[in-house]
Amino acid sequence: MLIITTLVATLCYVIATLLQWRRLSTSQNDGRGTPIRLLGAGAFALHGYAVYLLLHQPEGIDLGFFPVGSLIAWVVVGLVLISSLRQKLDNLFIGVFPLAAITALLAMGGFEDAQAKPYSGGLITHILLSLMAYSLFTVATVQAVLLSRQEAALKHHHTRGLVASLPPLQMMERLLFDTLWAGFILLTASLASGFIFVDNLFAQHLVHKTLLSLFAWGVYATLLGGRHFLGWRGRTAVRWTLGGFALLMLGFFGSKLVLELLLKT
Repeated sequence: MLIITTLVATLCYVIATLLQWRRLSTSQNDGRGTPIRLLGAGAFALHGYAVYLLLHQPEGIDLGFFPVGSLIAWVVVGLVLISSLRQKLDNLFIGVFPLAAITALLAMGGFEDAQAKPYSGGLITHILLSLMAYSLFTVATVQAVLLSRQEAALKHHHTRGLVASLPPLQMMERLLFDTLWAGFILLTASLASGFIFVDNLFAQHLVHKTLLSLFAWGVYATLLGGRHFLGWRGRTAVRWTLGGFALLMLGFFGSKLVLELLLKT
């Protein structure tokens, strides 16, 4: 069942990506985005069921490298799909749908041993907050990359293709910082809950992950403070967003990659 669900979800993701790419390349800004959203929503539902099958094991919850990667990609797809109903963000599909398809296939592939174990309610809260924060910062990073390309294109007077399909530059910046604020609040709550509910931090080899997450928190706090007090925008905002995301992903996926895959081979 897991294999069938994952393969069908992947197929839907691929078709939706190709349709969106064709729509972008032909500069179609009509209502043809609805079938793409429906395909994406179907893939999202199937992907969610596959993630459920992966994470919920008889021994407990499996939070291994690939299942968690698939879960984060699934949350990102959901956030983008919901946001696209209110804002002109359909072109984010080109990035997030292939990402979700790849992570779903890798999680299905069984490249690591199952690591299911029971978790307390407090730890589950901490994990959920962390995953939501990482997902929002992933969306913010994709927005930052698009913002950078949009700004460069406008400076060179290229007003077709990608630029024509995006919201105005000012709205893109506002969306970016709204997403960053939401992710920052969740990351703060995640760090606080981690200090409360995670016991024996040193014995669990979580020090480097915590430190990198704290550094990322500092980067995002500096960026948001710079925006509020100094009016940071444009390339400065993009660089700080990418820097914070790199630290966050290195702390989360880097530590899981080393501890769960490389050191066990």
